[in-house]
Amino acid sequence: MTSIADLRKSYERAELNEDASHANPLLQFEKWLKEAISAEVPEPNAMTLATVASNLRPSTRVVLIKGYDAQGITWFTNYDSRKGQELAGNPYAALQFHWVELERVVRIEGLVEKVSEQESDDYFHSRPLDSRIGAWASPQSQVISGRGVLVANAVKYGAQFLLNPPRPPHWGGYRLKPDHWQFWQGRKSRLHDRLRYTLCLTDSSTPVGESAWVRERLAP
Repeated sequence: MTSIADLRKSYERAELNEDASHANPLLQFEKWLKEAISAEVPEPNAMTLATVASNLRPSTRVVLIKGYDAQGITWFTNYDSRKGQELAGNPYAALQFHWVELERVVRIEGLVEKVSEQESDDYFHSRPLDSRIGAWASPQSQVISGRGVLVANAVKYGAQFLLNPPRPPHWGGYRLKPDHWQFWQGRKSRLHDRLRYTLCLTDSSTPVGESAWVRERLAP
């Protein structure tokens, strides 16, 4: 049996250098995300979300990106969940994409805020019916006695709302507004490529464009 300590891989698929990367990290992210989708890697839209509780204990979970633009990275969830409670107490978070097949990692940090109610409504009503019922049926992160609780809740809310369940008041979107990006490309001999983008705005009203970012190479 192979020892875990002996598991290793030589990364030789691609490179990442300053000349070939975008000066705006959002455009670099878009390029890599599109390449991950085109390569048909499993769950290219899956990202790890890290939050920190009031007792300073960090926690992570996987969520799905549902949008990105100059304002930030968006996902949707239950506001009463553990991540929702932690974000209410500490609105800073980190995201990570790991596209194993492409030997790439993207890390994003920043302030998190709720999206507008209209944006949450629009996305909620675009979801399949069973997913909308599920948002009502699951008291996310709470202890339940068994799966039967979820099934019974789904039946209850399905009968109550039929084909038109409204968005639950405890469910909606978050948007992380990046002030820090890192792009990691695996390279041979563990001499990986690693570029960091740091937001250098002093005026929050200034649009975040290409010139707002400082790009630096970090040792792997």
